[in-house]
Amino acid sequence: MRQAKKVAIIGGGICGLYLAWKLTEKGNQVTVFEKEKEAGVGKVCSGLFSERILDFIPESKKLIENRINSVLLHFPKKKIKVNFSKNFFVMNHEKLDKLVFSLAEKAGVKIIFNSNITFLPKGFDKIIGCDGANSFVRKKLKLSEPNFRLGILGFIKEKSNSNFVETWPCESGFTPHHFVRNGEWLIWKTPRGKKIEYGIIAKPKLAKRLFDNFLEKNNINLEKKQARIISQGFVLPSHPSITLCGDAAGLTKPWSGGGVVWGLTAANILLKTFPDFRAYRKSMRRFFLPKIILSKIATKLVYFLGFNAPWLLPKTSKIESDFLI
Repeated sequence: MRQAKKVAIIGGGICGLYLAWKLTEKGNQVTVFEKEKEAGVGKVCSGLFSERILDFIPESKKLIENRINSVLLHFPKKKIKVNFSKNFFVMNHEKLDKLVFSLAEKAGVKIIFNSNITFLPKGFDKIIGCDGANSFVRKKLKLSEPNFRLGILGFIKEKSNSNFVETWPCESGFTPHHFVRNGEWLIWKTPRGKKIEYGIIAKPKLAKRLFDNFLEKNNINLEKKQARIISQGFVLPSHPSITLCGDAAGLTKPWSGGGVVWGLTAANILLKTFPDFRAYRKSMRRFFLPKIILSKIATKLVYFLGFNAPWLLPKTSKIESDFLI
């Protein structure tokens, strides 16, 4: 039996809380440092998770607001329906964080709120940075920064239980050609039962302008608009006692920016290799790097064909919802 470790987790989002919960169940002494006043505060996320979420957090089944089984891609000259091999659930991300917080708290995790970390805490055997896209831990380790995109979303009060999401990879005549070709941005529409969500993920300098143009053209007035930075690009240290997980490590899907299931998958890899952070890094590179590289290539290919040779794309196809490749 491995000796229990004293672990500090920086960041009390879903990834940090999940790790704290599971590490504590394995007998480790875990402290979570969270800058917000409570769990779930300030979360900006579409809340669209594949059914894999139940493999990690079975209790989250009670949070399901709607079920999604496909996406409709609106290219200028063709609409493409893509079915998901695993359905998606629409959930409230704030409630999901609060649920995992309650599970971690019951397991005996020590959680310190209002803790805006400005130095790496001392007295711990292991430190795990789960502190999001602008990770302090990543900066402290002087690692290279991942790529950043900006996510903006808002809602309209209209009931819809449709079982598909709609996306617009570009707005013809407005988007700079370079960004279209490389799949740099995406607008989506998600039915959430009691309301409908619209959002965009794009380069930070372009996101607001592109989104405002789309909303104006389609006469859409959103409420409760929110924004957050999204990191994308695999970043992990080779440090023996400090590592990263989730958004802090740039683990978000190249095609959509979603990161919860990827982050929880990384968390399970960390749990299997703990306390060997170098083995964790090796396992992560072996699992994620091929998927990231091939997914980027597949995304750019679909965008290129969608705008330049749409007749080569089938009207209906099927993909794996979390890992394209």
